[in-house]
Amino acid sequence: MEAIEVNGLEVWAFHGVGEQERRVGNMFVVDVRLDVDLGRAMESDRVDDTVNYAAVVEVVKREMSVPSNLLENVVWRIREAIKREFACVLGGRVRLAKLTPPITCKVDSVAVVTRW
Repeated sequence: MEAIEVNGLEVWAFHGVGEQERRVGNMFVVDVRLDVDLGRAMESDRVDDTVNYAAVVEVVKREMSVPSNLLENVVWRIREAIKREFACVLGGRVRLAKLTPPITCKVDSVAVVTRW
């Protein structure tokens, strides 16, 4: 099985349960892996025979622009939008990381992952 990946997509967004997070925002990093049969595109060299990763980025940015309390809700919305808009995707993984969560100790990030 082949895959298309979008890694390290940085998006400023307003997700979180705290008022400060919803007002000021935070930097998030999104990684997407889409399991796709790429055989046809490999032979044809045509973007119409694959999943256009630029279109995937636009889906992620659109869903990230809708504020949510929970990262779980955001990854679910991204997953469902990808499934709806790219019928040839057979499965995948979405990882959403918040780079500066409002906690009292130092962490690189907190993240939620969904797979299908």
